[in-house]
Amino acid sequence: MARLNLILLALLTACALGLVTSQHQARKLFAELEREQEQAKKLDVEWGQLQLEQSTWAMHARIEKIARDRLHMSVPDAKRTQVVLPAATEAER
Repeated sequence: MARLNLILLALLTACALGLVTSQHQARKLFAELEREQEQAKKLDVEWGQLQLEQSTWAMHARIEKIARDRLHMSVPDAKRTQVVLPAATEAER
């Protein structure tokens, strides 16, 4: 009987240690999940800011102003503009 009690005590101790270990691991993984979700939120905010910045930098009026002011460029007269159409391919003829 004493031998059975020792075996049962050893099994109970092993199960208790397994439970504590699994709970600790679950808590660590949950904390890591929380950190990763927070990082994802920060990256989403940064992505939105970068998209807004890109749209600001690529505005046609801004590019035209820089071309005019810094590069001293101007829109050519209509008389000096020539439209070149693509050559017709064999399938279009």
